[in-house]
Amino acid sequence: MADENNVPQDDNLTADTDHVAGEMTDTEAADGGAPQAEATKTDAELAELKDKYLRLAAEFDNYKRRTAKERQDLFKTANQELMQVMLPIIDDFERARTHTQSSEDVNVVRESVDIIYNKLLKTLQQKGLTPMETKGGAFDPDLHEAITQIPAPSDELKGKVVDEVEKGYYLGDKVIRHAKVVLGS
Repeated sequence: MADENNVPQDDNLTADTDHVAGEMTDTEAADGGAPQAEATKTDAELAELKDKYLRLAAEFDNYKRRTAKERQDLFKTANQELMQVMLPIIDDFERARTHTQSSEDVNVVRESVDIIYNKLLKTLQQKGLTPMETKGGAFDPDLHEAITQIPAPSDELKGKVVDEVEKGYYLGDKVIRHAKVVLGS
């Protein structure tokens, strides 16, 4: 029979009951010290990363507000340049109205309107406006809006644009108004 006093004791069974496995006691912490310093270092890095994140988020919010304000200002003044080049044309219309009110000659009125019309077209073309050439061409649903169909005056105009009711326009490469056309059938 084995003597109970000679049985080797497990260190975990005889350990202090206040001490939990894996934790360091005050005496161990004072001796080693490395895990607590590492935890402090990790907390400092976490605080630094959190601070960077908050600053970056605040900077991004400021960027969004600033660009939204700039965009709103741009929309308010987007037409300013166009309006400035249109002012001389309005002045020409006013002068033409003043000088042709007492005139009985239709040709003088027609000539003044033609001059102003040509000036207006030239100014708009300088800003990128281009009229579409549609008459006699093939129908393109991306460019044209078919109003009606009529019998084609000749066989070569079948399925093509016979007449243009309303002119279409490009601004740069983009269609800003589709041409309203009559198709030949």
